[in-house]
Amino acid sequence: MDLSELRIFSAVVREGGVTRAAERLHRVQSNVTTRIRQLEDDLGTALFIRESKRLHLTPSGQVLLGYADRLLALAEEARDSVHDPRPRGVLRLGAMESTAAVRLPEALNEFHRLYPDVALELRIGNPEILARGILAGELDAAFVAEPIPDAPFEKVHAFSEEPVIVSAPGHPPIAKRGAPRCVLVFENGCPHRKRLERWYAKRGEIPERTIELGSYHAMLGCVAAGMGIALLPESVLATFPESRRLTIHRLPSGENRSETVLIWRKGAGSPNIRALQQVLDHARPGSKRGRKARSLKRPAA
Repeated sequence: MDLSELRIFSAVVREGGVTRAAERLHRVQSNVTTRIRQLEDDLGTALFIRESKRLHLTPSGQVLLGYADRLLALAEEARDSVHDPRPRGVLRLGAMESTAAVRLPEALNEFHRLYPDVALELRIGNPEILARGILAGELDAAFVAEPIPDAPFEKVHAFSEEPVIVSAPGHPPIAKRGAPRCVLVFENGCPHRKRLERWYAKRGEIPERTIELGSYHAMLGCVAAGMGIALLPESVLATFPESRRLTIHRLPSGENRSETVLIWRKGAGSPNIRALQQVLDHARPGSKRGRKARSLKRPAA
């Protein structure tokens, strides 16, 4: 049973016979008759009572007609949706924790205001996990820190960050003494952990202890207590109530910039992703449209 058979069946019922159904569908009568018989054979039941040249629905035909109408309407809706340029449906989005905590609340709030027909789902993870999620079809797009492979993804710039090293108050300038012995980091795959590991390697040193934690606030609390140092985007400090108890150590030029990009699988762009790009573009500081971000209007339905 396929949609073309259901369409023929529905036409025969609506037009009151094979002849008119064939004319409406631009088919020969024998083809319509054959397809109806194939549908009956497939279902294992008669759909029509044949009296001379007239056809009457059997009880089974009455049942099928209701399903046929619903299936054909759903197929038409699906066809329209595929070609609908309006953002709608579900947008499965991934982000690093720092991006989700600091950069996304305002952007996603604006996105929801402009595109209320899109349901947002958010997953937190490191770039490696999020990239795998996109390639596995589990995510539509994700915010990740560079570098990210070019081959499987399309990407656009989203945010610029300044990574800094933070320590307990009164810690001597890190550049003027040996690297701290204990570091507080996220799991393997975290781009800030990789940057800190490269920072140590460049100086020919290795931390004596590495403590993995699951959130920035826990990490910053431990830093403030003097357990060790951490490297993270400076923007995260604005979310930490005790940030005044931290000392910031800035990285040298060339090591003090991190780019966050929005990525999605090549060839898998969608109205939802394009809408998100537009929101990011309007919100980007320094852009002409960024200065007019507040003037964005909800699009007409």
